[in-house]
Amino acid sequence: MTTSSRTLGDLFDTFQHEAFRLETLDDYSKSGNVDAYQAFLAGEPQPEGYNSGWVKELRSHTEAGKRVYRVHILRRPLTDYLRFELGWGYQKNMSGGEEFFILDVTDRLNPLENVPDFWLFDSESVAVMNYDGAGKYLGSEILPSERTTEFTELRDMALAHAEPFTEWWAKYGA
Repeated sequence: MTTSSRTLGDLFDTFQHEAFRLETLDDYSKSGNVDAYQAFLAGEPQPEGYNSGWVKELRSHTEAGKRVYRVHILRRPLTDYLRFELGWGYQKNMSGGEEFFILDVTDRLNPLENVPDFWLFDSESVAVMNYDGAGKYLGSEILPSERTTEFTELRDMALAHAEPFTEWWAKYGA
């Protein structure tokens, strides 16, 4: 299968060891879970089946010994969307074995300024996530393998400057 014919879904289905995500936006509310986000804003309890499909997929990977983890670059105070994503999404996804880290740039320079959102699979395949100015997902672009080293270095830099989500949430969570 050539790089150009693979999709983000293909990469999720075929990764062998690890899947890493870098998140850089403050608001992904136009990209999915719109009803859950509206429920969160209305102060309603988290729906029983919230994120259950994704948690099931995560669990299938993590129980097979694969690592799924991400770093989110953010600033305080948190946007409503980030309070939702971190409070509902991250908490729920952790039950499937996903690991989260926060790179809080509230009081420091962002070491990854202007880096796009991306997924990196097995340090071999990169999918750059494209969004419009309102946070609506426009699709992903699978990059040529020559770019993998660049994104592996970005992952390593993000992790070097981030802290585990549970520690960060204990200090700053809503």
